[in-house]
Amino acid sequence: MSFFKKIFSSEKKENLSPEAKQSLDKGLEKTKTSFFSKLTKAVAGKSKVDDEVLDNLEEILVSSDVGVNTTLKIITRIEERVANDKYLGTDELNQILREEIAGLLSETHSGEATEFEIPKDKKPYVLMVVGVNGVGKTTTIGKLAYQFNKAGYKVVLGAADTFRAAAIDQLQIWADRVGVPIVKQQMGSDPASVAFDTLQSAVSQNADIVIIDTAGRLHNKVNLMNELTKVKRVMQKVIEDAPHDVLLVLDGSTGQNAFEQAKQFTAATEVTSLAVTKLDGTAKGGVVIGISDQFQIPVKYIGVGEGIEDLQVFNKIEFVDSFFK
Repeated sequence: MSFFKKIFSSEKKENLSPEAKQSLDKGLEKTKTSFFSKLTKAVAGKSKVDDEVLDNLEEILVSSDVGVNTTLKIITRIEERVANDKYLGTDELNQILREEIAGLLSETHSGEATEFEIPKDKKPYVLMVVGVNGVGKTTTIGKLAYQFNKAGYKVVLGAADTFRAAAIDQLQIWADRVGVPIVKQQMGSDPASVAFDTLQSAVSQNADIVIIDTAGRLHNKVNLMNELTKVKRVMQKVIEDAPHDVLLVLDGSTGQNAFEQAKQFTAATEVTSLAVTKLDGTAKGGVVIGISDQFQIPVKYIGVGEGIEDLQVFNKIEFVDSFFK
């Protein structure tokens, strides 16, 4: 079944649970309300899509933090459709936007999952989590641990963010809350040594997944690069192909700042997936579309609320569906 058919068909197989769908709808509420109220004004009194409508649309997409480059892509695609169909009515704009945004999201060839799953051929599966302090990194790890634990996986956490005592304490609280083991050392100890201990412990416990928290300092890219490279190198002494996934956590409510952070981190280390948090408190949810498109790194998880269940697997079909509901 093609991606477009999935988007518009009622027989979607990989549905989110009703509760998850409700959280997603609610989490995107602010972005949606702000976007569509602007869109309504932009087409007021217009019956067909003309240059003025497209200029307004461009402004709306940029102000919804979709990002300039991605916006231009969307506008160009709509312009092509207008050129082919001279009398494109403004009433069709909603549907066209939906199709074009869906098309963009489909280019990363990911975002079709609805469950928290890990590849069966990697045991333990090593997930290294990076991101600036304050984006909800430790909370994301805690919620991931909860979801994987709930799905029946054996989880081990590693507190390799040794620069902040609060980070170690916070991760300990999550480990206790979820009921999973944590490996930690004192504040100021070598992050690579914590990662090494965590992996050894995970192997001996026959764990399914290891989630490693790392320090989120961006003031010095070279230091960050060296540190993350060292952590990776030391992990590979225990598990040759670790880490299997490097997850960058971004705060969706910071809009364009999230783009900047993604730029910095992708320059410092190889990032293989993204988690965008705090979408519920903001009208900047468009950032998910822009980041996914600009960096061609799949968005794996999104945070749509404060509850422990509100970290979701990013499903582009459901996302577009909730956005254009």
